[in-house]
Amino acid sequence: MRKGYAIVNQYRLYSGISNFYLRLKEELGNLGIELLLSRTGDAGLFLNDKGQVEGRLSPSDFVVFLDKDRYAAYGLETMGFRLFNRARSIELCDDKMATYLALANKGIPMPLTITPPLDYVEKENDESYLAEIGNQLSFPLVAKLNYGSLGNNVFLLQNLNELKEFDRSHLRLPRLYQRFIASSSGVDYRLIYVGGRFVSGMKRVNPSDFRSNVAQGGHGEKADIPESYRLLGERCVSSLGLDYGGVDLLIGEKGEPIVCEVNSNAFIEGMEKTTGINVAEAYARHIEETIYGHR
Repeated sequence: MRKGYAIVNQYRLYSGISNFYLRLKEELGNLGIELLLSRTGDAGLFLNDKGQVEGRLSPSDFVVFLDKDRYAAYGLETMGFRLFNRARSIELCDDKMATYLALANKGIPMPLTITPPLDYVEKENDESYLAEIGNQLSFPLVAKLNYGSLGNNVFLLQNLNELKEFDRSHLRLPRLYQRFIASSSGVDYRLIYVGGRFVSGMKRVNPSDFRSNVAQGGHGEKADIPESYRLLGERCVSSLGLDYGGVDLLIGEKGEPIVCEVNSNAFIEGMEKTTGINVAEAYARHIEETIYGHR
């Protein structure tokens, strides 16, 4: 029996991840491939006294990694498992600033972004750079913690006092500040790619928040995705080496696409319901083709 594992977080199983697993299990099953579920801790990864990575997973053909635990992902790759997505791609997408830097110098449009100095010592914060950030980005501006999903840890700051308060509160956390794309307030496009190819896309709309995320009150709408948007998303997933990825694109003042974020485990439930496109089947077929050479 051909089989693989789906690895999820040890402590929390989001409903979106549960749906992702069940849909992949169904579509892989249709191809004669069994998909087993394991949590990161249950995989039992450790370094033995010879410096070798060991664990409790039985041999399998592949791993669909539905978590962001980069240590577990690298450990599984070191053991010889083929991951979807690969550990490096997961790591780059998990850290928003790392994502932007990986896409930098490639002609990929993104909001003007500044990462402030990190403070590693217990002392009074030097806030002299914050006024310069405010002047360069103008207000309101977007503040993001580098780690976060579903629109969490993303804030709209209205003035320098709010910027100073935010910076003091998150001084030792990786964070970034961005120019607010007002033309895209509460609306963006979510595009899904499998094997580097565009599969499906929808418009996300939130009339009550600048964040379009469904988790923040937004909803998906069926939409024709402009070619320029599809091509830009393709460049993003290719640059990040993603087998599967969701690209969030903002709408510029002239309707041009601007990269907001790239997700290595973008949920599929809302996308499939909104568009009627079987994203899980496309992903399952990509896994089968990659591992077993079938089309």
